[in-house]
Amino acid sequence: MRKKVFYLLNLLLVISLAVSCSPAAPAAPAEEAPAEEPAAEEPAAEEPAAEEPLTIAIVHMQEGNPYFEVVGIGAIEAAEELGIELIFTAPASMDAAGQVEIVDSLIAQGVDAIGIAAIDPNAVVPVGQKAMDAGIAFYSWDSPVAVEGRQVHSDAASPEQLGRIQVQLLGEALDYEGQVAFLSSASVNANSNLWIQYSNEELAEDKYSGMEVVDTLYGDDDYQLSYNLAQSAYKQYPDLKGFISPTSVGIVAASKFVKDEGLTGEVLVAGLGLPSEMKEYIVDGECIGMALWSPIDQGYLAVYLGKVLAEGTITPGDGETFTAGRMGEKAVVDTGDGNLIVYQGDPMVFDQDNIEEWADIF
Repeated sequence: MRKKVFYLLNLLLVISLAVSCSPAAPAAPAEEAPAEEPAAEEPAAEEPAAEEPLTIAIVHMQEGNPYFEVVGIGAIEAAEELGIELIFTAPASMDAAGQVEIVDSLIAQGVDAIGIAAIDPNAVVPVGQKAMDAGIAFYSWDSPVAVEGRQVHSDAASPEQLGRIQVQLLGEALDYEGQVAFLSSASVNANSNLWIQYSNEELAEDKYSGMEVVDTLYGDDDYQLSYNLAQSAYKQYPDLKGFISPTSVGIVAASKFVKDEGLTGEVLVAGLGLPSEMKEYIVDGECIGMALWSPIDQGYLAVYLGKVLAEGTITPGDGETFTAGRMGEKAVVDTGDGNLIVYQGDPMVFDQDNIEEWADIF
């Protein structure tokens, strides 16, 4: 995807000589005028060399993951607007060691900025520090790197909002009664774990006293594994009434299981997912509702953040602001202990009232 454009300037010099002579009668020789020395030719001004465009690498979690494919749409959009080179890459599977290898390779290439959605918040800390020591802007987006291993994190929405809204959707649909299970991504995924933490805080409120969390399952964002875990959970807990899935892969797998088993209306699903993938299950009633931000905007913001970090437009520091194209002004917020965050915005809720509209967008 990388493009190099070189500008060549050709300077053309055109010299015209006009000589006219006509025959004439002999005459006394005229005194010859002294020959004029030709004017010194001024050297042509050199055109300044074109500046190399910035190279920004956006590292996500897994090749072929439909969520990150949508993120890539926004990243490409921003890169084209800014005239930068974009590297959009990921390991073949949910492998933190694979992300470390990719970052090491990017450092060797001498890119200007690296933004990563970390599979494991701690695994990339050493290589993140290595990047920063080499003068490369290093930051995280979607799923954070631990504070000591990055400059700033771009978060889609408040983790507390996302964690609580999933429970609110399912709790209302179940009339706050019944057994439920979490079907998450990787056990080390910082985002999913934080969302589940806030989900549990919501569940601790009095109105949810009739709801019980019987299990937390980790499908590693693998569709078949997530489907199998949903199936096993229902066999183990035949009174199960709902799944909360804070991952776009898990929510599809849980909904498909419910549909396949003829449990629509008996077991309900809520969580975080893509409208385009979840339209069928929301329309048919397996999923009663879900929340998400725009993954297109997430990729778009990640690229703009990489640019201002690489150029030194922001340090970053608490209260600093920058303009992120069509998304407008964004601010850096210190949430405590040097944890610098740039928030994308509030999450959206998708249900039967609006899923048709949004399914055609992402």
